[in-house]
Amino acid sequence: MGMKKSYLAMKTESSVGSDVIDSDLKEIGIAAKKLANHAIMLGGIGFGTSFLKWIASFAAIYLLILDRTNWRSNMLTTLLIPYIFLSFPSLLFGLFRGDFGKWLSLIAVITRLFYPKHFPDWLEAPAALVLLMVVSPSFLADTIRDNWIGTFICLVIGCYLLQEHIRASGGFRNSFTKAHGISNTIGIILLLVYPVWALILHFL
Repeated sequence: MGMKKSYLAMKTESSVGSDVIDSDLKEIGIAAKKLANHAIMLGGIGFGTSFLKWIASFAAIYLLILDRTNWRSNMLTTLLIPYIFLSFPSLLFGLFRGDFGKWLSLIAVITRLFYPKHFPDWLEAPAALVLLMVVSPSFLADTIRDNWIGTFICLVIGCYLLQEHIRASGGFRNSFTKAHGISNTIGIILLLVYPVWALILHFL
């Protein structure tokens, strides 16, 4: 009888132990699923922000090119230079901030100084942008660019350009109906999407 009781006790303890282990494994599985879901959600948000950043940068470059062609508008396109500087994707920014950008800046400066006739006006803004990326101190290139302050400056620039574009077009309706007005308006709206999204995520 004593052996039977000890056997039953051991069996009961074994079953209780296995139940506890099963319960712990289930909790670990649930926690892993939650962690995976949160990681996917955060990854999706991060990807969305990066994607909008690329879109905004190339929209600004498009507007800069557009204004340097025969389709000149009355926008203050000089403001696109700091916008591109602040929103330029880190991968490309690092490339232009390195030796590649230094060589481009050197060639641009030499050409502008010694061969001004061979340096077209439409190259001044891109050359200024590359030079800004190369010579800007770390406080601007790293701290401000990766901070909500830089994003807020992009938002202010986008709002100001949109206001000036609508005023130059003679009203909101004309900004969508005039020749080349639609492309300018859509381009400026794309400038606003990234900073608005990034600031909402930052302050949530």
